Amino acid sequence: MTHTHFSDLVAGYHRFRAEEWPREHARWAELSHGQSPKVMVIACSDSRVDPATIFGTHPGEVFVVRNIANLVPPFELGGGRHGVSAALEFAVTQLEVEEIVVMGHGACGGVHAAFSHRFAGARPGEGGFIAHWVDLLDEARDRIVKQHGHGPEAIRALELETVRVSIANLRTFPCIPEREAKGLLTIHGAYFAIADGVLHVMDENGQFAPA
Repeated sequence: MTHTHFSDLVAGYHRFRAEEWPREHARWAELSHGQSPKVMVIACSDSRVDPATIFGTHPGEVFVVRNIANLVPPFELGGGRHGVSAALEFAVTQLEVEEIVVMGHGACGGVHAAFSHRFAGARPGEGGFIAHWVDLLDEARDRIVKQHGHGPEAIRALELETVRVSIANLRTFPCIPEREAKGLLTIHGAYFAIADGVLHVMDENGQFAPA
C-alpha cells in the first residue's frame, strides 16, 4: 500500500494548479462568488469512502459532512459543540439543499468500535470521545446482536443500520420534517461496499439494493 504524506499533498496541489485550475477556471470563478449545492452528503471520515470520488462530483456540487460512522446525533440542546448539527442547520436553512444523502460503508471502524465496545470506559483523548459518539448505535447494536449474534452478518447489519439511525435522527430536527412535508427536501440512504465497489441505495422500506 502506498502511503501519502503532506509533501505528496503539496505535490498534488501543484498538479491541480497547473492542470485542473486552468481547465476549470470558469467554474472556479463562479464558485468564488458563493455556493449553491442541491445535495448534502453525510458520510464517514474513512479515507476509503470519499463521496466526491464515489459519486464523481465536481467542486460546488455537494455539501459534505464526514464523521466517524456517518452518524447524525438527535436534535438536542445543552453543552458541547454541535458540529454535525451546525452543518446540517446551515445546509438546510441557509443553502436550502433539496436532498440529503446518508451514506454508510463496509469495513467501518466506527461500527466495529460500537459493536465491540472497544473504547468503553476510556477517558476523553484516549478513546472516550469515540465511545461517546458511537454509543448512538447502542440500541441498534443490542437489537442486532440478539438477531444475528456476533459474526460478520451482524456487523454488516449494523453498518446498514447506521444509515437508518442517522435518518431517524435527522427527522428530530424541526427544519427537516417541515421541508419534507412541503416537498422541499428528500432524504436518501446509501451504502458503499468497499470490497466490491458497489453502491447500494435504500428504498422507502429501509431495504438496500445495488444502485
